[in-house]
Amino acid sequence: MTDSSTAEKGSAEADGVRLLLCENPLPPIDEAIAAATNEVPHSNHYTEPYSNPLREVLADRLGVRPAQIHVNAGSELILRQLFDRFGQHVHLLTPTYPLFTEIAEQYTETRLQPETDFQFDLRQLDIPDETTLAVIVNPNNPNGGGFDMRPLPDLLETNPETRFLIDEAFVDFVDESVAHLVPEYDNLFVTQTLSKAHSLAGFRIGYAILPEPIADELNANNDAYPLTRPSQAAAIATIEHESKIRERIDRLQSWATQLADDLESLGVTTFPSETYFFLADFSPHDARDVAAQLRERNIVVKPLENDRLGPGYMRVTTSRPEDNERVVNALAEIL
Repeated sequence: MTDSSTAEKGSAEADGVRLLLCENPLPPIDEAIAAATNEVPHSNHYTEPYSNPLREVLADRLGVRPAQIHVNAGSELILRQLFDRFGQHVHLLTPTYPLFTEIAEQYTETRLQPETDFQFDLRQLDIPDETTLAVIVNPNNPNGGGFDMRPLPDLLETNPETRFLIDEAFVDFVDESVAHLVPEYDNLFVTQTLSKAHSLAGFRIGYAILPEPIADELNANNDAYPLTRPSQAAAIATIEHESKIRERIDRLQSWATQLADDLESLGVTTFPSETYFFLADFSPHDARDVAAQLRERNIVVKPLENDRLGPGYMRVTTSRPEDNERVVNALAEIL
């Protein structure tokens, strides 16, 4: 692949400091590791069809019916499924997750501006005519800021012919999921993942909360056994120990805040985030040059490479404090 979303993928580079992806620097919780390990000897057997045990746990957690949930091996597959069906005319709030601009047949956009810290009042969102799918990422990627979702019901009601996809990959950091609204609106889709706050990226567990006919269609046109037995077991164990995840979220947010403060002390502009990553503007330096010099020090980061914002922008994901200190020391030399 040569598209820009390849930069969102993992690589064989396991050593050094990795701030490139939105990977959680903390490993899975012990209960998830134990549950997955216990299932390995039983991997000669399939899971239950459509990961029904996990769907039931998720439904109870989200306040919806199991029949409204579709599980797949990572949320990217689900996003591609939904864009294949409804992505003829997409409206995006940009900058956004680069996959969306690649898989939409065509798209319009509402630009989020650095002058307002990439914040936006959804009451001001104007959905163009003929929009088949409007996408809101909450919190937004790449800047990590959350939206006030209270205007969503009005948007759903005033645009009944448009499906709204709310991508909640990082929703655990704002605790404002709109999944409970899905039973009330047949034009609302919500996607979530256990890759981020729950540290299960390598297990590939994504899911969507959908109107029941759409969930039925996705299930009917998908592998009936989308997860491995260890993946499903790790997912259920993690959800059953949600209190541990909440404590880890607090730690991640504090590490990201400290890292942003340290970059500000070096003259780098950072933007508010509610997650464990944030946008930084290294101007007048070119973020690609900064990234190249960091890579020479075995620190991997991702320049944003957004033409409208300029060459100084970089998305920075926190690592552990000792690794963050290494990054700050390296940037002090480079800048």
